[in-house]
Amino acid sequence: MAKSKKRKNSDYKTSILTEETSTSKNGKKDGTRWAKAQEKAKERQRKKNQPAAKKEKGGVRAYFKGVKLEMKKVVWPTRSELGSFTVVVLATCAAFALLFWGIDSGVLAAIRAICF
Repeated sequence: MAKSKKRKNSDYKTSILTEETSTSKNGKKDGTRWAKAQEKAKERQRKKNQPAAKKEKGGVRAYFKGVKLEMKKVVWPTRSELGSFTVVVLATCAAFALLFWGIDSGVLAAIRAICF
């Protein structure tokens, strides 16, 4: 049974660092994981230090042009639909008003019966 060569943890890290940070003959870093990680870290730092990209400013004219385009996409109700929607809204408001008035009157009557 052959014994495997055991390294200490620090020896292993040292060997990885020296092997993976080497450069090729043309001066570029080789494609090792350590070199790639270093490049990613540098790129991340460069992006972090750069000012945030500014949004394009179109001005007031471009804003209203966009509003006009969006308003063209709106499906407007017909006159009869608008009238029926109005009736439904007013009827619902009246129903809730009566409901709240009834609950309020009931609670007030209960309080008067208990306290007075």
